[in-house]
Amino acid sequence: MKRFIKYILILPVVIALTSCNYNSLVDKQQSVEQSWAEVENQYQRRADLIPNLVNTVKGYSTHESETFEKVTLARAKATSVTIDANDLTEENLAKFQAAQNELSQALKSLLAVSEAYPDLKANENFMNLQTQLEGTENRITTARMRYTESVKDYNTAIKKFPTMIYAGWFGFEAKPQFKAEEGAQRAPEVQF
Repeated sequence: MKRFIKYILILPVVIALTSCNYNSLVDKQQSVEQSWAEVENQYQRRADLIPNLVNTVKGYSTHESETFEKVTLARAKATSVTIDANDLTEENLAKFQAAQNELSQALKSLLAVSEAYPDLKANENFMNLQTQLEGTENRITTARMRYTESVKDYNTAIKKFPTMIYAGWFGFEAKPQFKAEEGAQRAPEVQF
């Protein structure tokens, strides 16, 4: 009899949890975590390509050591800044994004060095690495877009009524979005 009463008391709780979309929120949270893992995966792919690219360019331009040092330091910094999917906050995402932006700037400098060496630009290994890097940058953009979409879906879900009442009870908090790089709203200057 006590068991029966226990089940009778638990039944309204189960119905209430079902009506508050708890399972749906868990699915959306998992989607955010999965899409974040893909973002990290693509950034790691880029970081893995960089040593090969640096070594290929090094063979052609021994006096560009400052550029190589900047790329190496930026890569080390970018790979040291990691965020666990459960610890996605505005602050942590900003640190991660700053480190990745620093690496992107260093890579631009490295690729600019290649312009001074026609033999390097014709080198098959360099061209292959440059193509892989370009493809990886596209993958990063796609992964970030998917992350942004899953965060939008999740954040919208936890802010809708009546789910917003229950979401807080179960620890579902808003996830941060990527922000544009400072100055990204200005069009780049093109000079001929």
